[in-house]
Amino acid sequence: MNSYAQHLTLLQTQAEAALARCGFDAMLIASGIEKYAFLDDRPYLFQTNPHFKHWLPLSSHPNSWLLVRPGHKPRVVYYQPDDYWHVPPSAPTGEWVEQVELIIISRAEDAAAHLKVPGRLAIIGEADAALDGVVPNNPPDLLNLLHYQRARKNGYELEQMRAASRRAAPAHLAARDAFLAGASEAEIHRAYLTAAGHTDRDLPYGNIVALNEHCAVLHYQYQDLQRPAESRSFLIDAGAQVNGYASDITRTWSQGGDAEFDSLLAAMEQAQLALVDEVRDGVDYRDIHLSTHRHIASILQAQGIVKMSAEALVEQGVTSIFMPHGIGHLLGLQVHDIGGFMADESGAVAPKPEGHPYLRLTRKLQAGMVVTIEPGLYFIPTLLRQLRASPAAAAVNWPLVEHLSRFGGIRIEDDVVCRAEGGPENMTRDAFSAL
Repeated sequence: MNSYAQHLTLLQTQAEAALARCGFDAMLIASGIEKYAFLDDRPYLFQTNPHFKHWLPLSSHPNSWLLVRPGHKPRVVYYQPDDYWHVPPSAPTGEWVEQVELIIISRAEDAAAHLKVPGRLAIIGEADAALDGVVPNNPPDLLNLLHYQRARKNGYELEQMRAASRRAAPAHLAARDAFLAGASEAEIHRAYLTAAGHTDRDLPYGNIVALNEHCAVLHYQYQDLQRPAESRSFLIDAGAQVNGYASDITRTWSQGGDAEFDSLLAAMEQAQLALVDEVRDGVDYRDIHLSTHRHIASILQAQGIVKMSAEALVEQGVTSIFMPHGIGHLLGLQVHDIGGFMADESGAVAPKPEGHPYLRLTRKLQAGMVVTIEPGLYFIPTLLRQLRASPAAAAVNWPLVEHLSRFGGIRIEDDVVCRAEGGPENMTRDAFSAL
């Protein structure tokens, strides 16, 4: 049995158990529909229901459906219109086809006839995916079970995620080379896409391509067309996707040989690798986040940026000025994968540490989970103004902060698999090492 067949068998087993626990006879999953801009006939970029692509490697297939019933092959209702305005989905191909009952339709409304089966139905999807007699109800108890289980990736899923890392790694190096050659943000972005074999439509999220001071904007959303007069620093947060599974990688580069910034970058690299090594079965991810702040405190002190004890830097919240985001998140079918705050299968919430509102994962790690580890250290003007107004301002080396602000900031991010025994698997570093 190949890995995809094993994946499908596991999902079928989990779905049957979840349906029985929640009192349902079958589950319908909508892929979703194209959505149009207000008062316009232009569609937004289609985003498939992650529950749909969990079962099927189909990410660009609106108006399709999946029917899951105990004791039956999954039924896939595959929408393939006869369309001359757009390129329709190709004829179904791939290893998934032999594992399912396949029904091809040319009109979206025809799906309903193949989905109306006896019994109590759990119908998962957005409200606008509804058909005649088939209306999403999204049962919370069932979704909680599925979301909680989804955090642990099986062998097939890990294969796709390793492939997504291997697809992104050479693109990151192409982007680095473009930066070193003095390219603009837009030119760097295009170099990344070419090397990844992606278009913007294929990316799992919009690339963050930032030069100089732009590196201080956590989710910098633009790509400047103009080449800067001086390229000092470069932060790229960019991934790739394979069969619906994402990679999410960040690197920071410098040129020009600035001693203070290069020393800071080296210290962050060392800290990031130490934090990756904390990814172990049974470890509370919140503890890794708090450990990150201790690392940031030590770096701020050792680099002479703030002259306070590491303990005081954490206690007084100074580290949160320089690293305001969480250490990472679950990764998989979604870049910020679902279920990060679940304490158990019931959907009970595991709270964030006090004073850390932006952490996206609060669970204990389990073997098979894939998480990002992405410490950052930034010089963000609005937060630095808060620091200037605080009692800690007197301990800050403001001339050094002003100098380092010209570089914006640093973030380094790897995709890491928690394993049952031994250290973690660093998919990102493995992908770079293979080049």
